[in-house]
Amino acid sequence: MKLEDYAAGQLLLVNKPYRWTSFDVVGKIRNAFKPLKLKVGHAGTLDPLATGLLIVCTGKMTKQIDSFQAQEKEYTGTFTLGATTPTYDLESEPEQKFDTAHITEEQLHEACKQFIGDIQQYPPAHSAVKIDGERLYEKARRGEEVELRPRNVTITAFELTRIELPEVDFRVVCSKGTYIRSLASDFGKALNNAAYLSRLRRTRSGNFKIEDAHEVMELVTSIRQLKEASPIQE
Repeated sequence: MKLEDYAAGQLLLVNKPYRWTSFDVVGKIRNAFKPLKLKVGHAGTLDPLATGLLIVCTGKMTKQIDSFQAQEKEYTGTFTLGATTPTYDLESEPEQKFDTAHITEEQLHEACKQFIGDIQQYPPAHSAVKIDGERLYEKARRGEEVELRPRNVTITAFELTRIELPEVDFRVVCSKGTYIRSLASDFGKALNNAAYLSRLRRTRSGNFKIEDAHEVMELVTSIRQLKEASPIQE
């Protein structure tokens, strides 16, 4: 591939590292092209504590970001039962502890069934959803009360792949806009208990799979090598 190909438009599959923001990934790749000014964007935000498939578009391919974002997603991860957190994940400390010893495997599998199909879901208060032009997490950090509005999402698959309480591993296939953190919280409530998201990995987006993704620095190195081989004037 040549540098001109990136400007014409490329779709890059990236394995987002743990604790990186999606914007961190985009920034790292954009900086690798300097001094060439190139549009770079991602199709579907992953939270900093999540890992896995991030679709990154360059050049004219950025015009198709909305269509990539709209595609079905697949995730794997872990819910930890027996406690809640304000952010529904490990970004905040567990609170409101509950006993999980009485929960059976049958109850866990039955609870999954409640969420398959078209459902309504409230986004976490600590999320990037905008209300009145401001992101929810900005209001939440100031301690402001916000009126959360439900959204319609579709979950086509929700199964448990490991049960070792208080942890359960899962696989979810869902529509755009689904919050797995909210699913964790709602799953805990369905058990008359509590749960938060303790691990998340996006494994598929549309037909694109994590197995075909590159590491961020792998891409950065290949872009820099291309620049050295065939430099482009700004």
